[in-house]
Amino acid sequence: MLSLKNIAADPPPEQKSRRVFDGSFLVLLVLTLVGGIAVAVVSGWGRVGDILLETFGFLTILAPKIGAGIFIAATLPILLPRDRVGRLIGRESGVRGLVVAAACGAALPGGPMMTFPLAAGLGVAGADMGAVVAFISGWSLLGLNRTLIWEFSFLPSDLVWTRYLLSLPVPVLLGLAARAVMQRRPA
Repeated sequence: MLSLKNIAADPPPEQKSRRVFDGSFLVLLVLTLVGGIAVAVVSGWGRVGDILLETFGFLTILAPKIGAGIFIAATLPILLPRDRVGRLIGRESGVRGLVVAAACGAALPGGPMMTFPLAAGLGVAGADMGAVVAFISGWSLLGLNRTLIWEFSFLPSDLVWTRYLLSLPVPVLLGLAARAVMQRRPA
């Protein structure tokens, strides 16, 4: 199981050598090849080529965002004082810390390329698992950017308000659940 550690206080663990072609890659490769052959049978090899061009075009747009997100995750623990992060959204911050983490997640305008590396960086910088879960859940369920721009534009406002108000306590409840699970976990 993945755990968030303080790299300044804990020595880095021995890195296992990672193989590029592991089992999950082979499963994805087989599914991709089967899908490509199915598209070729149904629509022809020209359509397969179009899809490949679209995919690599998308990757060229996505790769810098992923790189920036990984850079944020790597530098955040260095830039943020661990004791301040710990007091604000650490294990001892209580429900207040979960509310702060959920509110920060809700206010974050970025997509997953920014959110997940930022959450990982906060975890290494001193946030506990409950706060990281509340942060990601706040971003996912309460994202103000999505709610204001998309939901209010396309859905009836009473539906949006109902969904938002029902979702409001969920990130904090999930954060509490994550803390309870982590406390029961053997060290």
